Amino acid sequence: MKKITTVLLLLFCLGNAHSQEQTKSEVSSDTLKHKKFEFNVMPFLSYNRSLKFMFGAIPMVMYKLNSEDKASPQSLSGISGVYTTNSSYFVSVFNRWYYDEDRWRAKFFAITGDYNSQFFVSDADEAAFYDYGTKLTMASVGVQRMIVKHLYGGLTYTYAHYDTKYEDEIQPESITQTNGLELNALYDSRDEVYYPMNGTKAQIRYIAFPTWFGNDVDANKILTEYNRYFNVRGGKDVIAARYFGQFGLGNIAFQQQVTISGKDIRGYSEGKYRGDGKIALQGEYRYNFGKKMGVVGFAGLATI
Repeated sequence: MKKITTVLLLLFCLGNAHSQEQTKSEVSSDTLKHKKFEFNVMPFLSYNRSLKFMFGAIPMVMYKLNSEDKASPQSLSGISGVYTTNSSYFVSVFNRWYYDEDRWRAKFFAITGDYNSQFFVSDADEAAFYDYGTKLTMASVGVQRMIVKHLYGGLTYTYAHYDTKYEDEIQPESITQTNGLELNALYDSRDEVYYPMNGTKAQIRYIAFPTWFGNDVDANKILTEYNRYFNVRGGKDVIAARYFGQFGLGNIAFQQQVTISGKDIRGYSEGKYRGDGKIALQGEYRYNFGKKMGVVGFAGLATI
């Protein structure tokens, strides 16, 4: 999106180059106004073995909360709607706000939908995949404050409600509601938050689901991640490396478990390997050709 903005600004300046009366201050003012607001609609098309074909749209807007703020990245707000050919659907809203010279960061996310997938049962009379469907509603709000340069600390609250039914009643229908309190620490030295070419993002999150906060049972999660970015080929391409670890403690509900699939690990979507924790390592090469086109190759390893 930054590349698109740069091209539009260049055309704007060339189109007005004949105006000898335009001062430097006026150019700066017009540039700030142009950068303050960007609207884009991203089509979504994908496929995996569980959800089958997925298609939808993601309209979003990028903007500056304060046009005088030179340090904060653009904030981002949007909605998304996705439907899949296995009759799943998702509707969500998402927001990321950066303000006060990037000293403060905040987020709000909400999703509702019907998620149909499968899981592998090894201890039944016949080991096999069984389908399940979950009606889900989730909302999360969080804020982070800069402690020292590149280092942030924050709090997040997440509400979730799941209603899950299983094929052939291999498990009884379960309704789970959770209220999560999260403490987190983030180290972020990336040159850009949306498409980094260089730098590091490392984060640790501790999420508690105590009974005194409306949860049926006590549970805890510890999530760790480390991402490193290197620009190559004269700054055109990116090599990215990622470590992710999630560790469940206590009574982790079925819907809170993790599988080897999705963001960690991409390319595998059966959902056979499922558990309370996961460790994953990934690497990818982002090859950019032209001004708006690119392809990504990736590989990874994971264990439950």
